[in-house]
Amino acid sequence: MKRYENLNLKIPIESTDYPEVSSFVIKAIEEIIEETIKSGHNKIILNTNLRNGLPMENINKIAGPIVEAWAAELFENISAQNGNSWNLIYSEACSRLGMADIVLQFKKKTSFGSVITANIDSKATAEDLEKSGKSPNITSFARIRTAYINDSDFLFIILSLKHKVYCQKNIKTGLIDGIMEVVKHNAYDLKYISSSDLNYNPALGTGQIQIKDIHYVTLEKRTAWEFCQLLDSKFLSSSKCTFEDWLKLAQQHKWIK
Repeated sequence: MKRYENLNLKIPIESTDYPEVSSFVIKAIEEIIEETIKSGHNKIILNTNLRNGLPMENINKIAGPIVEAWAAELFENISAQNGNSWNLIYSEACSRLGMADIVLQFKKKTSFGSVITANIDSKATAEDLEKSGKSPNITSFARIRTAYINDSDFLFIILSLKHKVYCQKNIKTGLIDGIMEVVKHNAYDLKYISSSDLNYNPALGTGQIQIKDIHYVTLEKRTAWEFCQLLDSKFLSSSKCTFEDWLKLAQQHKWIK
């Protein structure tokens, strides 16, 4: 009977400078967000005709997608500036069903080309609501596992954005404006998030990779192959998944030679 350790699996071999590339991209993303916060361009103003303002008890339901759209526009604006400090040359918001929310490209010479492509998954959480977005779904098990097989230098960044929402009276209209303000941020390379911080949720399709608490993440450096093995172990440790389930996915997505 076939077992995991006896299979002739495809093993991704990442470039030797991948860790340097990952650090470069994360530093650039965090600097862009930080400078935007310091310059005061971190606010999203919602004008409504609601005289009592936005329903604050449910605001996190709409704030998340709006803050994520803000981030996409921010990177787009930076990429349009020739000679920007981060060599960001391209930004594109992805479709709703895409694995990433935003694709960024940076001009930098590496061992695998002169342009770095980074896939960004942005997650917005409320600063003043303890459990808001605490344990987000990241992406499907099979999709992310396959991505590292197809591209051993695949770069997938989790961008955590914390926001506050408040209301203030608009003097001109006499109505109440809702203001969403991005106040904190963190960026992580998914491949380096510690094993203890990652969960596998068997619900939805081939299952979802989750971060247990996006506000408190620790990192562990590992290779692309080590990450694939970690993903496999999370899948196989689930009480709702069997080795036969995994093997079917492996054959379907061509993880085996």
